[in-house]
Formats: sequence, structure tokens, C-alpha cells
Amino acid sequence: MDLLNTLVDKGLRRELPTREEALAVLATSDDDVLDVVAAAGKVRRHWFGRRVKLNYLVNLKSGLCPEDCSYCSQRLGSSTGILKYSWLKPDEASKAAAAGLAGGAKRVCLVASGRGPTDRDVDRVAGTIKAIKEQNEGVEVCACLGLLSDGQAERLRAAGADAYNHNLNTSEGTYGDITTTHTYADRVDTVTKAHAAGLSACSGLIAGMGETDEDLVDVVFSLRELDPDSVPVNFLIPVEGTPLAKEWNLTPQRCLRILAMVRFVCPDVEVRIAGGREVHLRTMQPLALNLANSIFLGDYLTTEGQAGQADLEMIADAGFVVEGADEVTLPQHRADVAAGGCGSHAEAGCGSHGEAGCGSGVCGSHEEAAALAEATSLANEPRTDLVAVRRRGAGTDLAPNA
Repeated sequence: MDLLNTLVDKGLRRELPTREEALAVLATSDDDVLDVVAAAGKVRRHWFGRRVKLNYLVNLKSGLCPEDCSYCSQRLGSSTGILKYSWLKPDEASKAAAAGLAGGAKRVCLVASGRGPTDRDVDRVAGTIKAIKEQNEGVEVCACLGLLSDGQAERLRAAGADAYNHNLNTSEGTYGDITTTHTYADRVDTVTKAHAAGLSACSGLIAGMGETDEDLVDVVFSLRELDPDSVPVNFLIPVEGTPLAKEWNLTPQRCLRILAMVRFVCPDVEVRIAGGREVHLRTMQPLALNLANSIFLGDYLTTEGQAGQADLEMIADAGFVVEGADEVTLPQHRADVAAGGCGSHAEAGCGSHGEAGCGSGVCGSHEEAAALAEATSLANEPRTDLVAVRRRGAGTDLAPNA
């Protein structure tokens, strides 16, 4: 396919695709999805080999958020039944982080709900960063605390933070439909502050909120312009009790196309498969490792993820290797720059119903045909059974999933 050959050549040269080319990736058919994965995989391997970076989330403060982000189970007035607790003490957070690091993670992401940190909150997080780094040599720490005020990014950097995460989430044109208590410009400003302070900027998106292909391309092109070192790609987890609980717009093939488009637009950055991969990629997760070079290990902030051991087995079975603590994630040209820091419904299923089985018909017994029909139907239905609220790890007395 000429399109894919062009995109591979551009990716190897770090050349920005056109908007039309990015849209064309999203518009490819399910029949072509393996070709798309193979092409984007060439770009991924050129810049990152077969390494997979593991990251581990620690939710320092859960729930009780004054913001109204429609996708979030911690939002204002949430009725989701998630864990709710105030700030973890530094030793509690360090203990939680240690579980992820023991599982192979090299970066710990410290997250706290809320609009943004007070200066006292920054002091709290500084103490937590110190505790984690004293007990774990070489660990990377990323903070994700919301909107930053002047000087706070610099204080986090001085406290030992390596990176700061603040996602754009969706396009500027649709941002007001998702959140009303702050603006898209506020988010851009925080990413800019983090970058200017010498922190490795981390900013990504959430797919599956009812956005169009144009919206997805808009936000990914905006991310390319902001030039973060890492781009987390979240797939909406429709948690009951949130305004977007009924938004089940993703299929595994759609997720793969989105990841491929992100890789073509941001060829040499750490593309991370973040929340929702188990819910929407499901058994296609190993294919996604050909597109992304980074994942979260274990559970997410408020929902459960795949078992940490299953993550490690998946990486090995797919022919990839876990990135070591002594390895530099970013390509050399980016690592040099970052030296101050760290571095749609019609597409559901795999092809048409007429292609089920072997050839034009269905092979095997009637029982096998019935099982296949049931599996095909299940693939087209919302998988609410795969969404579970986190009840272990940080904020509980139970061992974390790492």
C-alpha cells in the first residue's frame, strides 16, 4: 500500500505526515489492519528496538476532585463507588512504588486527584519523591498533580522529579464538551511549564469518548507540536456512574489503528498504551506492542488492570523484552535534548460476518458454529464485565497488583 510505504519513510526520517495521511490510517479497513501494524512496527523498531518500558501508577489521593471531567471516575459528584482517600504518607507511597519496581517497572507515576496542587501539596509530593528515590536507586519519578501554578514545576524538579504528566485528552474543538471547569489552554500551559522547568514532558489523549477521526488527528498533531517525550494513549474505560458510561465505541482493530496513527505522527517518542487496553484491545494486546514501546504494569488509578505477571508473560511471548533500569528509553537525539530531565460501530469485529470461519461457510459442528456466533456477538457488545473498580494496593490493606 503506497500510503503505508510513504508513512514508514517519513517515520524513519522523523517527518510529519500530512493530516490527510493520518486520517487515511484511521480509515483503513479491518482487512488491512495487519498491514498497518506491520508498517508502524517498522518505525517503532527503528527507534526503540524490541524494548518495552514498564511504568507503575501510585494514586496518592483518590476521588474528592472538584473538576467535572466526564470521563473520570474521580470527578465532582462521582457515584462510581471508587476508593476515596486523602494523601498517602511518603512511606505508604514508597511501599506501593516498591511493588511495581519489583515487578520490573523503571518509572513510578505519582498521581493525585484535584484541580492542581497547593504549595503544601508540592511539599508533600517532594517528600514522597525523596523517600522513593532514597530506597530505589535509578528509579524515574513522574508527577501528575493537575494544573501547575508558576514556580511549581521548578520546585518538583528540584525535589527530584524527572517528568510531569498532564494529558490534553481530546481536541481543542471538543474539549468544552468533556470538561467545563478548566480549559484546553490551561492544559497546554501546564505542559509548557513542565517542559520549561527541565522536566520530561508527558502528555497524551483518551480515545473512545465519541470523538471523530478529525478530533483524534487534531489532538495528536497538537501533541507533536508540544513535543513531549512520552505520549500515553488511553482508551476510555466507561465506568458506571460517569457521564460517558455508555460510550462503547472502540474495537480492538480501531485501537490498533489509533496507536499506529500516533506512532506515525510521533515516531521517536515513547508511545505508551495506558488505561483501557485490557478492556478494548483484549486478546489483541500483544499486537499493540508492535506499535507502542511502553505500558503500565498492573492496576490503574481507580480500576483494575491485567495481572502484572500476565503483562510480563505477554511481553515475552510476543518476542519483546522489558527495558532495563540502565537502558535509556529515548533515541539518542531526544535523550540529549532531555538530559535536563528523563527522558467506529461499523468497524466492529474482524471483517464481515460472511467471513467467519474457514472460507465462505463455517467449519466444524453445529456446536462449534454456535460458539463462534456467540463469540462474534460478544465482540460487538459492550464488555462491562471487564471493568472492575480497584480494591487493592494504594489506599487499602491489600497487596497491590504488580
